Order: sequence, then structure tokens, then C-alpha cells
Amino acid sequence: MLTAGEVAGLIVAMFWAILVCFLAVVLVRLARLLTQTSKMVSELGDRVVPLLEDVTATVSEANRQLVAVEAIAKDVKQVSGHVAKVSDVTQTLVTGPLIKVAALGHGVRQALGARRSRGRSVPRVLEGRRS
Repeated sequence: MLTAGEVAGLIVAMFWAILVCFLAVVLVRLARLLTQTSKMVSELGDRVVPLLEDVTATVSEANRQLVAVEAIAKDVKQVSGHVAKVSDVTQTLVTGPLIKVAALGHGVRQALGARRSRGRSVPRVLEGRRS
């Protein structure tokens, strides 16, 4: 028969064997996981490179379009400045003579009104004196 020390050694050896088998299974699964991860990273890298090239092309096109939009905005700003100046000049050219025409019309209307009132009041006064 086995002594107590031999039985204890045999039990420890069996636990070590079970532990080694368990660790071997874990290491095999870990190796598979790392292999799949490497494969996925490689595929992702293969897909990312064209995407990055597309993004680079898109950003370059956007920058080109922004330069064009900036030029258009600059031209619009310049045109709006010119339109404002033309509007000021037009206002100056039109309002001055319009004010003068309005003043002339007002003066003529007042003169005609005064003349009419004098023309009517004179006969009335004369008619009143004759009676």
C-alpha cells in the first residue's frame, strides 16, 4: 500500500495534470482568438486604406470647393458694396430734384390758391360795397 505521503503526492500530481490540461485548453482558445483578431485587423486594414483614400479625395474636393465659394463670397461682397454705392448715388440724384419738384408744386398750389382766393374775395368785397 501507499503511504500517506505517496497518496498526497499522487493527488497533487493529478491536480497538476488537470491544471495543465485546463491551461492548455485556455491557451488553445487564446491562440484561436488571437488568430481571428489578427485576421480581422488585417481585413480591416485592407478595407480602411481605400476608405482613407476616399476620405482624402473628398476632403481635397471640399477644400477646392471652399476656395471657389470663398471667391464667390468675395465677389458678392464686392458687388453688394457697389450696389450700395449705386443706391446712394441714385437716391441723391432722384431725391434732390423730387424735393425741388415737390416744393415747386407746393408753391404753385399755394400761389394758385392765393390767386383764387383773391379773385373771389375781391368781387365779393366789391359786391358788398355796391349794395
